[in-house]
Amino acid sequence: MLKPILHRLALRAERFAEGMGRLRGQAPKGREVDPHIGFATPEHLIARGRVLARIDRSAVREGQGRWANLRQMVRLFLTDEVADVELRHGAVTGRSDEEGYFQLLLPRDEKTGWREVELEVEGREGHVSCPIFVPRQDADFMVISDIDDTMMQTGAYSLLRNLWTSFTGNANTRHIFADAVELMELLSDEGRNPIFYVSSSPWNMHRFLVDVFDRAGLVKGPMFLRDLGLSETKFITDGHGNHKGQSIDLLLRANPDLPAILIGDTGQKDAAIYREAVLRHPEQIRAVMLRAPGPGLDARDERDLDALRKTGIFVFAGPDFDGADPRQALLAGTHQRSSARKEA
Repeated sequence: MLKPILHRLALRAERFAEGMGRLRGQAPKGREVDPHIGFATPEHLIARGRVLARIDRSAVREGQGRWANLRQMVRLFLTDEVADVELRHGAVTGRSDEEGYFQLLLPRDEKTGWREVELEVEGREGHVSCPIFVPRQDADFMVISDIDDTMMQTGAYSLLRNLWTSFTGNANTRHIFADAVELMELLSDEGRNPIFYVSSSPWNMHRFLVDVFDRAGLVKGPMFLRDLGLSETKFITDGHGNHKGQSIDLLLRANPDLPAILIGDTGQKDAAIYREAVLRHPEQIRAVMLRAPGPGLDARDERDLDALRKTGIFVFAGPDFDGADPRQALLAGTHQRSSARKEA
């Protein structure tokens, strides 16, 4: 009952602010594109991103203080989205939605690896380049990984700690775990195996996260983040578990011939989310690896991990990923897992 009321109030407040902006001559006029790394399905290349009136990306200075960090992070969320803008690539067209987001489904060819697709944007001169990643044909498996407290130290298991870390740090100070970099390099095998990232962080942080990953040398890959905007049918977005589960389902459908490793942490109950994913995709998910940050494993985590182990897949849980290597178990075949499921 309370959520629909808050939804209506927040939507009216947003529209009032937009209306006041128009009266002061501040209606969005620019046409800038914030490209999100695209991905591929068996039929399509998917170019995606967001159309904004302007993009504010001030450079981070060495030794920059927390107050300057806070101002820069807040500006990431003060966006002027531009709706109903046409984007075109050849004969394929699409339009931005009410929050500025767009997706173009382009015909797929045989080329793999990193691609750049040039888009024409209505009301903007020149072309905009959107990166798309297409897995190699010789890939052995795929990796779907969480970000917060899995790849990057955040403290997501504590809301206050998470907010403090997220809003008072910058791309130079955010800490990527060294063992995460080593694990992803091992699993990627110099780009042979595709890496995808799923996070409850908002799309506003896409470019920020790309910069953090690049600085740390973490293997790059398409990200699946959340829309925290308001619309007629949506108040903020689905919860962490729903978003992550739906993103996993999408990626497994997009890569039906690749077995998958799921990597996450116990701070946001990824053991339960991944257990449900394994039940939905028992033959495609071959391994689950979890970091146990902060307070570590609780009784619910242990129950979910036991349920995962009974399926016969490779399961690892520990304070770090040092020494963990699921590749042999993942490539060993399905016979042992099938037998374990019958016994369970």
